[in-house]
Amino acid sequence: MNSETLKIRTKAYSISIGKLIISLPYNIINKNYSNQLVRCSSSVGANYRAACRAKSTADFLNKLKIVEEELDESMFFLELLEEFNPELKVGIQKNWNEGNELLSIMVSSIITIRKNEQNRKAS
Repeated sequence: MNSETLKIRTKAYSISIGKLIISLPYNIINKNYSNQLVRCSSSVGANYRAACRAKSTADFLNKLKIVEEELDESMFFLELLEEFNPELKVGIQKNWNEGNELLSIMVSSIITIRKNEQNRKAS
């Protein structure tokens, strides 16, 4: 998967979560968890784009680690929202699954880059 495809997917992830949040009934729990979810899910795409403009491998890795953290946080808030909105389980799970796929891609990329750096330094 190339960087342009991931830029599109991370943006689509933020948009999909935004649409989910719009569908939530208004109450204090949904309001607060939604606010957190908007921030962390939109940070996924923003930080991935920043990673693509990284100045060095270390900078790239650092930004990918931020993307990893923001995806994990997004998944956490999706889990909480599902507990309080079981009637929206299908839509919440769809977003959780996409977050999990993106997280797997980021973790795999981080591992690969670290191995390549170790091999480069060893040679």
